[in-house]
Amino acid sequence: MNVKFSKPKGFGEILDHTFRLSKNRFKDFFLIFLILLGPVYLLQALIELAAGVSFFRTVGTGETWFDGIVNSFSGEFTDEGGPEVNLAAELGTGLIGLISIILAPIAQAAILFALNHMRKNEEFTVKLVIKQAFSRFWPIIGSSLLFGVIVFGIVFVPIFIFGFAGVFGAALLEPGVGIVVAGVVLLLAFAVAVAYFLTRWSFYFGAAAIENDAPGLGRSWRLTKKRGWILLLLFIVFGLIVGIVSSAFELTFGLVLGNSVLYGMIINVVSLFTSMLFAVGFGVMFLDLKTRHDADDLNEMIDDYNEIQ
Repeated sequence: MNVKFSKPKGFGEILDHTFRLSKNRFKDFFLIFLILLGPVYLLQALIELAAGVSFFRTVGTGETWFDGIVNSFSGEFTDEGGPEVNLAAELGTGLIGLISIILAPIAQAAILFALNHMRKNEEFTVKLVIKQAFSRFWPIIGSSLLFGVIVFGIVFVPIFIFGFAGVFGAALLEPGVGIVVAGVVLLLAFAVAVAYFLTRWSFYFGAAAIENDAPGLGRSWRLTKKRGWILLLLFIVFGLIVGIVSSAFELTFGLVLGNSVLYGMIINVVSLFTSMLFAVGFGVMFLDLKTRHDADDLNEMIDDYNEIQ
């Protein structure tokens, strides 16, 4: 077994290992996402071109250059294009988004298989890990759909209830600072609790992909025992990194190109990179949990054997 994977890692070590793997095996990891999602993004660009969206630069209506750029994202075009053009492009983008939702988990699973091969000091090819990921297509998609239902149930349903209760309460009681503060504190506590539980369940994906344990929610809960808060913090860090990188490119190229086809292609390439980085980070965290849990199981077996003797 690879020594870098066999040793349980701390917070900083997981981040360091993720960045090192992303750098050293960038070609393989990025190629996985490019093969699976690249054609989808290319099709999106072709649909937008066919809908009349400008390739190099799109400017909307406005008295100033900045207003024109901003309005290009809101659908207010000059004579070069109209709202109906933007609507057609949005419909194409929606279809592409649906396809991406299906293929993105397969790409993430392929990254997991690649990392697992590295953990075992086994050679692998991009073709091999993609094939292994597709072999687990239905368990992965089914488990992801179940997790999505859980997310909807514990996030959106309570938010709807709280929102209705807030509107109803405001109609009966005079609003005050105390009520607002209490509502904010309650909302934050609810958000933290939801994030914690979703973190504990989120590693179902690794169990469903490489352990043949679908839907994997129970396995995820056992793996994350005593590691929930650290894992949540890691998710937050990776989310911040992805958000900062994506926002920087969107702002920079958006100001120059507007909502053009070229802008969309650049952002999609950046999305491939950030998705790859997040997938590697998730894989490192899952394999670290697996190493810790397997070591605990081994120690329990040794203790049981010593008691029998």
